[in-house]
Amino acid sequence: MKIGDKINELRKKQDITQEKLAAYLNISYQAISKWENGGSYS
Repeated sequence: MKIGDKINELRKKQDITQEKLAAYLNISYQAISKWENGGSYS
């Protein structure tokens, strides 16, 4: 399992949107999307 898959799985289990997770982490929702799609890990 890739890290993006794990982030997506855990986020969906908690019923959290990419936007909410991004706000909690103080980053953009686009970063979350890139992580989940394997585009970037930084």
